[in-house]
This record gives sequence, structure tokens and C-alpha cells, in this order.
Amino acid sequence: MSHQSPESGRTGVRPCRTLRADAERNRSRLVEAAQAVFAESGLDAPLEDIAERAGVGIATLYRRFPSREELIAATYEAKMTEYAKAAEEALDAPDAWTGFTGCIERICAMQAENRGFTNAVTMGLPSSEEMKALKDRTKGAIDAVVHRAQEEGVLREDFVAEDITLLLLANAGVLRATRDAAPHAWRRLIAYLLESFQVQGDRSGPLPAPPTAIQMRRAMMAYKAQASRPEQVEPDDCENEDSPVPVPSTGAVI
Repeated sequence: MSHQSPESGRTGVRPCRTLRADAERNRSRLVEAAQAVFAESGLDAPLEDIAERAGVGIATLYRRFPSREELIAATYEAKMTEYAKAAEEALDAPDAWTGFTGCIERICAMQAENRGFTNAVTMGLPSSEEMKALKDRTKGAIDAVVHRAQEEGVLREDFVAEDITLLLLANAGVLRATRDAAPHAWRRLIAYLLESFQVQGDRSGPLPAPPTAIQMRRAMMAYKAQASRPEQVEPDDCENEDSPVPVPSTGAVI
């Protein structure tokens, strides 16, 4: 005989609803745990650490997120929305230069605040429909911010969108090297770069040709592959405390 739920009168409804509720709770706990772990350790943090922090087994994590990329996308969707808003709100600034510099500084600050976001912005995220829409939204706003600044004559005419990618590459490298020892060093770098972007009378000559969008995508892929490889340290390097400390490689992209 089939069991009927008293509330619904339909067979087997309560167990299904309970299962769905449990699955959604587990998903939310995993995303919350991933946000904390990725922020602390970067996107290559062990997934076992995320499952442990969420209070679930690793099998549950893989049922909800079959790949690391899907978990990253779910974790950083809100941050990428904030990224898009930073560009859109720059268009409301009282003048183009304030909008442009405020947008750049805000995005770079987001990199500094969250180690995982640094990697997400510089290495790219999986292209789900939601993420693709966010990327398109961000690109449209960034293009408008750049165009406005050039139209007002405050941003040099040879500046292109790929220059923002180069800036984020540089910032990610500085953050990787200085995050613990000099956590605000990146602000000095960005101030220097922003000054170089501004129109300031006669210059010695045009900039070298900018990299193409295809070149920057290749750089993003190469950096992602490099970042995913474990760093090799020879045992002899650690035997003497006076030995030079190995300096990690740097790199990064939108």
C-alpha cells in the first residue's frame, strides 16, 4: 500500500521535499565554505578543505559540483556582479577621469581583498550562461568608461581595453609577492599606472602596440596552467635557514 502524506494527500511528497531541502542546504553551505577557503588560499585550495568546513563529505561536494570550475563559478558569481557594478557606477561619476580611476582602483581593491577573486579575475571563469552574461555586461560598461574618458580628452587615445588586462596582470603579480609583507604596495603601482594613462601634454612618443584580445586570452590560459602546477622545492633548499627563500612566479588576467 502506498503511503500518503497527510499535508498533501500525494504519495511520497514529504521525503522528496526533505531531500530537495537537504540538497539546497548542502549547496549553500558548500558555496559559503568555498568563499572562505578560496579567499584565504586561492582557487587551487584542496576541495577536501571546503567539504570539511561545510560539514559534508567530499562525495556530497562532487554531487553538487562535479568539477572545481563549477564550484568556482557558483562561488564568485556575486563578486563578478560587483565587478560589473563597479564599471557601471563609474559612468555616474561627475567627470570621466574620476569615473575611470575610481573603477580601476575599486577592481584592484577587490583583487587585494580576496586571494581567490584575484585568480578568478586574472584566469577567467567557466562560461555558464549566467557568467557569460556577466562578462558581456562588464565589458560593455568598461568600454563605455574608456570611451567617455577619451571623448573628454583625459585618457590617452591609444589606451585600449586590453591595457586593463595588463594592469590586472601586474597587480596580481604584486599582490602575490607582497600580500603579507607589504599589503598596500599595490596602491603605489596602480597610482603610477593611472598617471601614465592620463593625457599630460606632449609625450616622447606613442606607446608600443598593445597586445590583441587573442594574445591576452592565450596569456590567461598559460597563467592558469602555470598556477595549477605545484611548485617544486628541492630538499637542499630548505636545509639551511640562511639559504635564499625561493620567490614564487608571478602573472595574471581579466
